[in-house]
Amino acid sequence: MNAVHFGAGNIGRGFIGLLLHQSGYKTCFVDVNAEIVNLLNEKKQYTVKLAEASGEELIVENVHAINSLKDPDLVIEEVAKADIVTAAVGPNILPLIAGLIAAGLKKRLEQSKNPLTIIACENMIGGSAFLKEKIYEELTNDEKVQFETYFSFPNTAVDRIVPNQNNADKLSVTVEPFYEWVVDESEIKGTNPPINGVTFVQDLEPFIERKLFTVNTGHAVVAYFGYLAGIRNMHEALANTEIRGMIEQVLKETSRYLTATYSFDEKTHAEYVQKIINRFANPYISDDTTRVGRSPMRKLKNNDRLVRPATKYVEMFNENPLYLARGIAAALHYDFPEDPEANEIQAMIEQKGIQFAIEKTTSLKPGADLFELIHKQYDEMALNKIKPI
Repeated sequence: MNAVHFGAGNIGRGFIGLLLHQSGYKTCFVDVNAEIVNLLNEKKQYTVKLAEASGEELIVENVHAINSLKDPDLVIEEVAKADIVTAAVGPNILPLIAGLIAAGLKKRLEQSKNPLTIIACENMIGGSAFLKEKIYEELTNDEKVQFETYFSFPNTAVDRIVPNQNNADKLSVTVEPFYEWVVDESEIKGTNPPINGVTFVQDLEPFIERKLFTVNTGHAVVAYFGYLAGIRNMHEALANTEIRGMIEQVLKETSRYLTATYSFDEKTHAEYVQKIINRFANPYISDDTTRVGRSPMRKLKNNDRLVRPATKYVEMFNENPLYLARGIAAALHYDFPEDPEANEIQAMIEQKGIQFAIEKTTSLKPGADLFELIHKQYDEMALNKIKPI
């Protein structure tokens, strides 16, 4: 079986590429990083190390790579003959690979009518649907009809911590042992692609929101409070009792919403939450609070990990989530000088005031109870020299 995976970065190699290999695929990585592409073609394999006491190392073989800038025609050929196409390039890059995938799928239709599944494994809601939209911008109406018949773009929820790497071997990648890859099988034409470790479900939304409002929300809150407390390592931040108490309170609020909305078993969900918190505290993962907290403007958008669960909470319970509001306020205080988005927020606050910054970043309106609570928490944290609780 042949797989084409766009994105030969740490997530692509350490998560998606590993599972594809373990499922029996020969994988072609597509990337613009000439060094990584050349190394993959030279070695035809790489090592994935699990961040745990055993330090188990897994060898991923039967791989090669194509530089999409230098050899786009080769990418088109690979897509045309693939048994599965996946991507982990980042939401902003999906539109840039859409044209190549579209061309490959057109060529495929000239050669066969075998169905194909294309999955965007991104840290976003509706990643595959977004990629499909961009691909369809490249098509005629007749081509769209054919694509609808033969090609599937199922949305997915993916979860695996892949920290910053500092390996002598530039292909080697360290990942946490835990992972979750859930795919919406209701959107797949034909049979589900055989990928070991994937959970296929009929309704993806509960799993997307569970992951977004637990893993992503929790990870960001630990990062921001850890940074503000002068702690640069995530597992050290979790060792701080105040920060651990804060994250537990935040996830109690998101858990209340999730269990009420999707009827998750409360005991089972509470165990899931503790598992997630313990993942953040893994001492074998050296991850910076500044890496996890990077790009705060993106994380503060109204459809992302902080504001979305807070507004959902208000809608469902007609109450304001105090601890989520504190997490949002902490993100607004995040001022890491090497982060362009953090600098932009701080300049906005300095030049136009915190109320303008809250509205601009979160899309909440002044006068709304949640807006005013965030404002109050921001001011209190400033007065108290930004203490976590």
